[in-house]
Amino acid sequence: MRPLLLLLVSLALLPPASWSRVVRVEVESRRDVLAGKAFGLAGPYETLRGRVFFAVDPSQAANRIITDIDLAPRNAQGEVEFSSEFYLIKPKHTGSGNGTLLYEVSNRGRKGMLGFFNFAEGSLDPQSAAHFGDGFLLTRGYTLLWLGWQWDPPRQENLLHVFPAVAKGAGAPVRGLVRGDFVVTDRAFDHSLADRDHTAYPVADPAAPENVLTVRDAVEGPRRVIPRSEWRFARQEGGGPVADHGRVYLKSGFEPGKIYEIVYVSEDPPLVGLGSAGVRDLVSLLKYEGSADLSISPEAVEHTIGFGVSQSGRFLRTFLYYGFNEDEQGRRVFDGVMAHVAGGGRGSFNHRFAQASRDGHPYVNFYYPTDIFPFTDLEQTDASTGMADGILTHHLKPAFWPKIFYTNSAYEYWGRAASLTHTTIDGRRDAELAPDTRIYFFTGGQHGPASFPPAITIGQQLANPLEYRWPMRALLEAMNRWVADGKAPPPSRYPRLDQKTLVAPEKLNFPQIPGVNFSARAHKAYRADYGSEFYSKGIVTNEPPKIGPAFPILVPAVNADGNELAGVQVPELTVPLATYTGWNLFNANHGPTDEISSMVGSFIPFARTKAEREAKKDPRPSIEERYPSRQDYLGRISDAAVALAADGYLLNEDVASLIRQADRRWRHISGAGESSSGGR
Repeated sequence: MRPLLLLLVSLALLPPASWSRVVRVEVESRRDVLAGKAFGLAGPYETLRGRVFFAVDPSQAANRIITDIDLAPRNAQGEVEFSSEFYLIKPKHTGSGNGTLLYEVSNRGRKGMLGFFNFAEGSLDPQSAAHFGDGFLLTRGYTLLWLGWQWDPPRQENLLHVFPAVAKGAGAPVRGLVRGDFVVTDRAFDHSLADRDHTAYPVADPAAPENVLTVRDAVEGPRRVIPRSEWRFARQEGGGPVADHGRVYLKSGFEPGKIYEIVYVSEDPPLVGLGSAGVRDLVSLLKYEGSADLSISPEAVEHTIGFGVSQSGRFLRTFLYYGFNEDEQGRRVFDGVMAHVAGGGRGSFNHRFAQASRDGHPYVNFYYPTDIFPFTDLEQTDASTGMADGILTHHLKPAFWPKIFYTNSAYEYWGRAASLTHTTIDGRRDAELAPDTRIYFFTGGQHGPASFPPAITIGQQLANPLEYRWPMRALLEAMNRWVADGKAPPPSRYPRLDQKTLVAPEKLNFPQIPGVNFSARAHKAYRADYGSEFYSKGIVTNEPPKIGPAFPILVPAVNADGNELAGVQVPELTVPLATYTGWNLFNANHGPTDEISSMVGSFIPFARTKAEREAKKDPRPSIEERYPSRQDYLGRISDAAVALAADGYLLNEDVASLIRQADRRWRHISGAGESSSGGR
């Protein structure tokens, strides 16, 4: 036999190489969804859960982008191994689906897209009919996937985690600085070193001189060092402190409203970027090869869409920035990306000692690598630093650019620097968008719509219930048509400088409404210096970072009612019963009353009658002055809904449901018939 033929035969007899580097899939459970209920043409669905095992080759270009990949232990083949938990909801007969895999980036280990698109009851392990809502995603035939990418969520049942390799030094552990900050609302003696209830990087040496605790009164205020004798790494237990390398204890107690910041030395950092590699490799496997273990045939998944909300939307922007949308074989991973309420942010998803849960808001989580340059997809140059960069142009070639929807509420303009995604760095001009990027602004919305009837939570006003999930359903379908059939989606709608619908916060002509305080103190994005090795090696050496000038932040302009002018306007805003804002100043129980509260907008109803309006000296016309009757109001809502559907921002089949929702809310707000329900 000729040598070449012999080689080919030998290669054919070898086990098939898994170029996507999924070593194996362990299915721990499999069950029918709702006892085998059929969802339209997609038929019955099933739920699978288990663990995926990965191995990546550090020498491959696709993996060189993973921070500390050269410091990770290797197996006998020279690969770095890790694993991750998965959760999959798929048609039992894969050929009956619509051919699209919808991957949701788990927000801190959770599952949210059934609640988001199906108007379902939230669940970490959906099983009941309420957990699947109206069945929207399933009836349309999507295959739904979640994969753990974050190592530090709480070890709670049904939260998804990645189990990454740990960076190891030669003869000594890898050490570095970690920073945590927090603001308490009630006096406390101890606090976690981590964000929220996540797993903290443990203190390596409690006596290290680099360990410093400071306090300040405002975000940009001077830090005051707290003497080392006054605090320790411990938790309050019984009559005093007990050593705990994941918490900090202060003898005198932490005071409400003040900003505390702890910098300390930790060691053995996990390779946080492996979470992104796992997402890349599993999605790529299912798209190009299928998986017999998951009963997904090679031809079942034709298209892939990545969807993420808030932290998860920032993950997708970061995923694209580092170049993870190209797999090891040089294939595009996600055809479409929907980054929702991510604002201008990325996140701590691929550097040493990264804390993925940390974000950035006006008075929560300060100066983390979240709202940092670049902000736009296409390259810009920051004249202040000389840096030239872009989300898509940083690492990816155009062949690997997905089709992108950036969707934001009004809150992201006030609390997450969203304007920087579509303006020049100096804030003077509208920036050019990438050819396949669309931006949709949900006028008047908050970070996530509040329930109805709304209540006062952490703000001074009622939380904002404006419901924009209806147009998000239409946009998902538009994205799927775009990636599957090439049909262009509805045009972008967002506030612009050239249309005078984007202004500086201090120039916002917000009406003087009795009982409503307004502040122009929007969240700032800063030029932050994390050290000379941050961009080149993913290593932070300046903790806290050195802070330079802030970037200019702009917000949507408003009309005489205080409602915003630009964007995708749902009928309840087009035909309003209230003023809806993306901001809501803290109430005294939760923060400084001149600061914007985190992720909460305002719902400020109009007076019901002219007499009530005049008595309150409210400049906004009352409900009775605007709408002669309920029928008149609902007629206008109907017209607005039909027009929105005609423009492609609402599904025709959702028009009737949206009108019924508006009717329930009319009855509650106008007093024509109180209702305690009506979230939809």
